[in-house]
Amino acid sequence: MQQIGFFLENNLTSLHMPTVRALDVIEMLIIAFLIYHILVWAKTTRLWSLLKGVVVIIVFIVIAAAFNMTTILWIVQNVFGIAVTAMVVILQPELRKALEGIGRRNFFHGLFNFSEATEEGRFSDKTINEIVRACVEMAKVRTGALIVIEQLSSLSEYERTGIDVDGIVTSQLLINIFEHNTPLHDGAVIIRGDRITSATCYLPLSDNMELGKELGTRHRAGVGVSEVTDSLTIIVSEETGKISVAYMGELERALDSDALKERLRQIQNKAADGKKDKKKKIMPGKKGKGKAK
Repeated sequence: MQQIGFFLENNLTSLHMPTVRALDVIEMLIIAFLIYHILVWAKTTRLWSLLKGVVVIIVFIVIAAAFNMTTILWIVQNVFGIAVTAMVVILQPELRKALEGIGRRNFFHGLFNFSEATEEGRFSDKTINEIVRACVEMAKVRTGALIVIEQLSSLSEYERTGIDVDGIVTSQLLINIFEHNTPLHDGAVIIRGDRITSATCYLPLSDNMELGKELGTRHRAGVGVSEVTDSLTIIVSEETGKISVAYMGELERALDSDALKERLRQIQNKAADGKKDKKKKIMPGKKGKGKAK
């Protein structure tokens, strides 16, 4: 008992509570916030399965350290740097998507938004009406269409894969571009402001496994470009005649003319409606069924 008392007296007297500053609390909250969002993001990627394997390896290393297995510890110490580099290479697509997602967040746009809202917005009401009219007319006769509308993220790399058009957006021009057996009907049309910049553009296909198997290349391309940019993509199905919208990786299907017009107004960014637009969000995707091309 005397030895225990002597041990407690020597050790407990040297203990002291560290001074906790307000800045320390803020720092802990920031770290907790980051760890939480990293785990939420990791759960939807291949990193989640990788983390399970990493946890097993860490437990093995702790056991090796406890029993002083010097050879295993030497191997771990020399392989650690290579393992980190290998993880970055393996997870490159997921890391790229995560960083692009951070860059598209509204709080960054608020800090670094150099495109001032104007009275007309990114495009005029006339352009909205022309796009909606064209999509409705093409849907009636089941003409497939893929229309990408640029916002802040540049679509120049996709424009280079197509043919320059540089024409004012009109329903007649859009319908003529996507008409069957015409030179420009295959691929996507890119719209910047009130002008069609390019046609027959190639877009990245989405590898989202949650998309219905019945969806064709046109829908996967529309979702794919919305995953890597902040563009809004309108898809008209050639098989069903339904109008869909892809935005931020989500697909909303079977829109009517009023719903499509509302989605376009939400990204118009008019000066008069600026405060209202910031509060609006495009509806999450509907997982409707039916074949689509």
